[in-house]
This record gives sequence, C-alpha cells and structure tokens, in this order.
Amino acid sequence: METRVPSDEDFLRLDHQICFSLHAAARAFNGVYRAALKDLGLTYPQYLVMLVLWEHGELPVKKIGERLRLDSGTLSPLLKRLEAAGHVERRRSAEDERSVVVRLTGQGGALRETALAVPRAIAESTGLALDEVRELRDRLNTLTAALDAAELGGGAADDCVR
Repeated sequence: METRVPSDEDFLRLDHQICFSLHAAARAFNGVYRAALKDLGLTYPQYLVMLVLWEHGELPVKKIGERLRLDSGTLSPLLKRLEAAGHVERRRSAEDERSVVVRLTGQGGALRETALAVPRAIAESTGLALDEVRELRDRLNTLTAALDAAELGGGAADDCVR
C-alpha cells in the first residue's frame, strides 16, 4: 500500500491539525466534567486543585501551580473560591513568610468520597476501554514532554501538524 506524501496545502487543513483535535477534545471533556462535577459544586480547574491536595496533602501554592502547570495569577483566584466554599485553607508558611501553604479542610477532605465516582464516569463517557484510556493518557504525556523539550530548546516544533 502506497502512502501519499502530504502537499503543502494538506498542512493547512483544519482537520489535519493535531492541536485542533486536542483543543476539540479538551472542550468536549470540559462539558463532560461540568456535568460530572455539578454535584460536587466544583469547576474542572477547582477539581484539579482538589485532586492535587487529596493526593499530596498540604502544599505550597507554588508546588500546586507546578503540578497543574498554572501560574499564580490563574491559581490564586481558584484557591480563593475553594477557600470561600470551605474546602481549603491558605496560610503563610512558618518556615518562609513569602510562601503560602494550602491544606484541605475537613469538608474538603470529605468531598473526596463523593469525587471517587468522577473518574469512572469520565472514563465511561470516552467510549474507550480502560487500557485504551491509559494508553492515550501515556501518549499525551509523551507528547507534552516532547513539546516542553522543544519549547525549552528553542526548536521550532510543529506541534500542530500531523
């Protein structure tokens, strides 16, 4: 079977752009997560913060931002809303006054039990088998690492072309 070499025009087709496919999938995921998280009273970004805290416990804001790939300008309003909802507490670190530490409240910790149903609901909504979901996640992690390396290396990674 012969493989056709893409023309220059093929590279500019929207349906050939991996970045658009990822963007469309992310938007679709946001809709599914919105429904799955409704009973928890969390937005998707707030859910991600809670996942980090459920997994790691008390953390400095900087570490949460690193785990979620978010800057403090994006993360701070999320944490303020989670604090206002009674899920987390923020306080200055005793060791470093410049650092703010975030920890779950009893209410935030208890929310974890309700959240256990969310990953299963999301996995089921994909229509993929669990091993396919894991493989896709692993491939996306590999893609992210490659793009990060290309960005750091100053290379002109063509992340949008298939």
